[in-house]
Amino acid sequence: MLKNRIIPILLLKNGRCVKGKQFGNFRDTGAPVSAAKVYDAQRVDELVFLDILASKEERDILLPIVTETAQECFMPLTVGGGIKTIEDMKVLFAAGADKICINTAAVENPQLILEASQYFGRANIVVAIDYRENSDGLREVYTHAGTRTTGLNALAWCRTVDGLGAGEIILTSIDREGSMSGYDLEFIRQVTQLVSVPVIAHGGAGTLAHLKEGVTVGGASGVAAASIFHFTDQSPIKARAYLKDNQVNVRV
Repeated sequence: MLKNRIIPILLLKNGRCVKGKQFGNFRDTGAPVSAAKVYDAQRVDELVFLDILASKEERDILLPIVTETAQECFMPLTVGGGIKTIEDMKVLFAAGADKICINTAAVENPQLILEASQYFGRANIVVAIDYRENSDGLREVYTHAGTRTTGLNALAWCRTVDGLGAGEIILTSIDREGSMSGYDLEFIRQVTQLVSVPVIAHGGAGTLAHLKEGVTVGGASGVAAASIFHFTDQSPIKARAYLKDNQVNVRV
């Protein structure tokens, strides 16, 4: 049986790590390579770098950060932000990325998911889906760091990207992101029961119990988090021990 993963997410803005709430009100949390080294030393299962302004500002991701992190660290590294083409992906894989994460480009050009999965292998292509709950109670997909609505039903979009060849989905509730109030478990469960690929829960983790719920209630294959590691005394090491003690199948 595959192990459930604990995955810190580092948001990059202007070359620095930041953390906010509902994709806004960001505050600086340090240098990205230094943060990555700390997580590497704690033997996290994986690390995700997301350049939150790359698509919004229509510029390339910060390649030197990816290169240095890959040279200094040994954990799997997923990289996203501003990736639009197969050529962009080639550059990042060459720099040391293990997986590529696309969001805005996937919505604007769904065929890119298929092309990328065929070229690099499905397991190496991650689709991030950021969503908000609208006035009708439906989850709606947003792009460009949560600033643009798409009109896409998030559940239907999850099924679409699965069918196009996404190897994994990072599912982020914008409403809960940075709130530390817990994951959107109901929706995570709907998605995990619908798609055939691993789903990573993200947005709202504030306690170790929330991480457990992401797996045991939501059915997620992995739990991604940031605030709990930035702003509390919890760490991936403590999270791993807690989950193991609570019969969650994690790598020890």
